[in-house]
Amino acid sequence: MPPPLRLNAVAFISPQNHPILVRTFQKGQELKYHYVAHTSLDVIEERSQPISPSRIVTRLASTGSSTAKPIDGYLGLLYVMDDVAAYGYVTPLKVKIVLALALTDSVVRDADVIMTFKALHMALYQAISNPFLKLDVVSDPTISSDQLAVPRRREHAVENVSEKSGRDK
Repeated sequence: MPPPLRLNAVAFISPQNHPILVRTFQKGQELKYHYVAHTSLDVIEERSQPISPSRIVTRLASTGSSTAKPIDGYLGLLYVMDDVAAYGYVTPLKVKIVLALALTDSVVRDADVIMTFKALHMALYQAISNPFLKLDVVSDPTISSDQLAVPRRREHAVENVSEKSGRDK
């Protein structure tokens, strides 16, 4: 059995590229994972664009495949930076989910990452489709009052998914 994924951060980003939630599991590393989420947007945008005929020829020559993006929204490994690997997922409503995983010597299987993304997507779906959800906001001294507030239940859902994936405590 492969070792569990070690989640360092999860980011939900709106279709307008505004962060909805950036949840870090490493104390004192919040700014680093905000940077990872924002730099992932460039790669996500590039991979999500429709392919023009001239790009198909270029892509066929370089990769042997002409597929623009997978049907399920999984974008795979976006990039690796220092000790973090960033993976991307785009929901049907164009909400982007970015996972920052710790680099280890073990192999990260796409099936495990896809299951984590699907669990996070379901947590987001359940939070936004619940008409009775109380929007108790998390108070963070670093967030100004005009920035987006995060519902507590969504943050708890992210915690539950990260615990089930086996992140180190």
